[in-house]
Amino acid sequence: MNVINTSDLRPGQVFSEPVFSEGDCLLVTEGIPLRQRDIDILITCGIEYVRTAGMIINSKANGKTGELKDAAGAIKELEDVLAEAMEELDGDKNEAAPPPPPVKMPKIKFSINDVRQNSGPYRAYKSTIEKLNSVFNALKTGDDIQMRAIDNICDKLLEDLRENPGSFVGFILGGEVSGNELAKSSVNTAILAAMTAQELRLPPHKVQNVVSGALLHDVGMLRLSRGITEKKGGLSEAELEQIKSHPLHTSKIVTKELFGPHEVNLIALHHHERWDGQGYPDRLTGNAIDIGARIVSVADAFEAMVSKKSYRNSMVGYQAIKNLMADNSRRFDPTVISAFTKIMGIYPIGSIVCLNDSTIARVVKVHTDAPMRPVVQMLTDNKGNALGSGKVTTIDLLEERTLFIKKAIDPAEYEGNV
Repeated sequence: MNVINTSDLRPGQVFSEPVFSEGDCLLVTEGIPLRQRDIDILITCGIEYVRTAGMIINSKANGKTGELKDAAGAIKELEDVLAEAMEELDGDKNEAAPPPPPVKMPKIKFSINDVRQNSGPYRAYKSTIEKLNSVFNALKTGDDIQMRAIDNICDKLLEDLRENPGSFVGFILGGEVSGNELAKSSVNTAILAAMTAQELRLPPHKVQNVVSGALLHDVGMLRLSRGITEKKGGLSEAELEQIKSHPLHTSKIVTKELFGPHEVNLIALHHHERWDGQGYPDRLTGNAIDIGARIVSVADAFEAMVSKKSYRNSMVGYQAIKNLMADNSRRFDPTVISAFTKIMGIYPIGSIVCLNDSTIARVVKVHTDAPMRPVVQMLTDNKGNALGSGKVTTIDLLEERTLFIKKAIDPAEYEGNV
């Protein structure tokens, strides 16, 4: 195997054989150009080198921008390189190698044990959503509601998270609760924001404000037309401007209806500001944005990517994490991104993954020092047979070096009966 230092990798490089990180975790397959986001993940995770049995067959990457100048030219160049490689390997330019057989995924509904058993964490998660939804309904109908109602939800949520944070992340990725979409999205964002704030070592009163701000960050949507907030497909410019007004509506609700604290108002008002100053409503830049708003911004973006909306499908957690890591200090505070990816891992808790032996598993614990080698709970054997409750096996991929994650999969694509 050839060893290549991470510092020598460049976007656009193409390899003649698969490239592996962490010894045997697949980074990129042969013939596929390396992307800047792949390199960013290696750097963030502290991975100093990769291995491949092949060689670089195209090193014409643009070091300044990390991208080839012209997409059509890149495709043509890749086709030429692959043709030359096939000629060398097979001795026949016109003979193409057959593609590898696809991995057959079993049709299984990947519902976690906490949900099937209606366990304490799952009941607490559902209850939190229902309580917040009641607050939102009261605000919608003009009933008298106090900030204390949000404080109570916040206190209980933080208590539940202290006992079992992993289960709550799994509920977010599993989309186990249907209905009450605004409340569910707000609770999910609050869970992720709380964990990030704690990882950043914010003092308890700051964490409390972050969670309250996350619970309320989108409450201004209640003041917009459902025809806009639930519209399928693209929005017009006028409709987009109305959507962008929701932080202002939220601020009015927090300050004039709930009489909430100034710190919570800042979080709710500025969660759409960007690190590069291109956000809204005040176009703040960098550290001028409240730290709570920066945390909620990241949590909200991740939650939006992994949750199914009326206008698009959800994204698996692995891809959502990669998207955040590829931000390059444009939208998000890089320190917050670093903390978020540390607690979530490359494959977040609850992710469904296919291993190299064709078994399917669920991520149940992440190693911050080895994010590509989490602890997984086996769901099927290598023939696609679902494992019953009496056959639950947990494997630590950091110890079992013969196994590694081949790909993350979307459980929604393989629904059936366990």
